[in-house]
Amino acid sequence: MPMKPMPDFSALSLSEIARFEQEQRLPPVDQWHPDHCGDSEMRIAADGTWYHQGSPIGRPEMVRLFSTILRREEDGSHVLVTPAEKLSIAVDDAPFLAVTLNSEGSGAERRLAFRLNTGEPVTANADHAIRMRGTAEEPRPYLHVRRGLEALIARPVFYELAHIAMHEADKGNGPIGLWSCGHFFPLEPGR
Repeated sequence: MPMKPMPDFSALSLSEIARFEQEQRLPPVDQWHPDHCGDSEMRIAADGTWYHQGSPIGRPEMVRLFSTILRREEDGSHVLVTPAEKLSIAVDDAPFLAVTLNSEGSGAERRLAFRLNTGEPVTANADHAIRMRGTAEEPRPYLHVRRGLEALIARPVFYELAHIAMHEADKGNGPIGLWSCGHFFPLEPGR
């Protein structure tokens, strides 16, 4: 059965994106515990490109399908899991890339929604936190997607976030960051 096509998020309000996000039904990979069966011979590069046996997977629908059965193990490794098998998959950085941003509201009333390279929407909130790693010179922003899986926030999207944060910053009072769905997310590494 083919997957439903993803909507054009640029044409949707954040309420519509949130509704779409809630309607998504992902497989219950956290409930599947088959024995490890081997290596998928797949890798997710730091730029979000998925590879199989060294060649990029050119069909976005396949990448999207595989992303729904991706799970992060307690030891930090990643696997593709079904009720019958569990296969290792190499992940260079984060398995997803946040490629677009929708922002609505301002200050503590702001809501931030991201579109991942797989087309999946994720709204920053208590369950989907924005975290900073790296240094002040080389910040690395991440968005929690689900069950320990993260998305690296693409550099242009991070610049959008930084621009909004700087515009709203309290001159010298507290960390620079953004609110989304009632939660404050500092945009400075180490905070």
